[in-house]
Amino acid sequence: MCYNLIFIWKIKLKASVHQPQYLPYPGFFHKLSISDVFIIMDDVQYDKRFTNRNRIMATNGWIWITVPINKDHKFLPNSQVKINNDVSWRNEHWAKIRHSYANAKHFKKYESIFASIYAKEWDSLFELDFEILKKLTAILDIKVEIIKSSELNATGTSTERLVNLCKAVGAQTYVSGVGGRNYMDENMFAKNNIKLEYQKYVAKQYPQRLSQVFVPDLSIIDMLFNIGPECMKVISENDDGLTPIIS
Repeated sequence: MCYNLIFIWKIKLKASVHQPQYLPYPGFFHKLSISDVFIIMDDVQYDKRFTNRNRIMATNGWIWITVPINKDHKFLPNSQVKINNDVSWRNEHWAKIRHSYANAKHFKKYESIFASIYAKEWDSLFELDFEILKKLTAILDIKVEIIKSSELNATGTSTERLVNLCKAVGAQTYVSGVGGRNYMDENMFAKNNIKLEYQKYVAKQYPQRLSQVFVPDLSIIDMLFNIGPECMKVISENDDGLTPIIS
């Protein structure tokens, strides 16, 4: 059994790593679609930008929907951040989503999936994000293995940790978002015989209900409810999706 596991991981050519996000934007799923294995960072410090919030379309323009967290948890690892359920956020989010998208072309097709998510009481922000990620990956039919970073026991910080995560899953290539250029030590990948490629994603327009001017990079649910099964076709319209940096 151990040999089989080693064999499976050896054929995983491309790995990507990302913080969990709440109802991620389409570019997040583009990165998953060009990866063989995706490592979700459950054991690093919570990031307030998108871990508990995202944008959807509303009648008068886009709005944020935010999952409230316990304020004293904002410096904890993602897996330890608890939701503040004293606030009735689930009913509020589902009501806003229904108000915005109930008349969208493909809302009914996916309504029950999201209704079940908001019907459940969540204690852990990470578990909420992780469940949404699994549901959306299945809906979009993205074939990628998802692994929690805590399961890999990778050491180090910044680029060193990314390299060690790649080694832990046997990845020969690391797929980074373009923002990685600002902080990564590119030479460290080369020294460890790991190719570095930057994701090449540009938001593509699609019919967007409630807006006369296209608004890019909203939550994936905006695209999903508007164009349904065509999502991955639109998301994938980015040439080969990758910009190789180091061979």
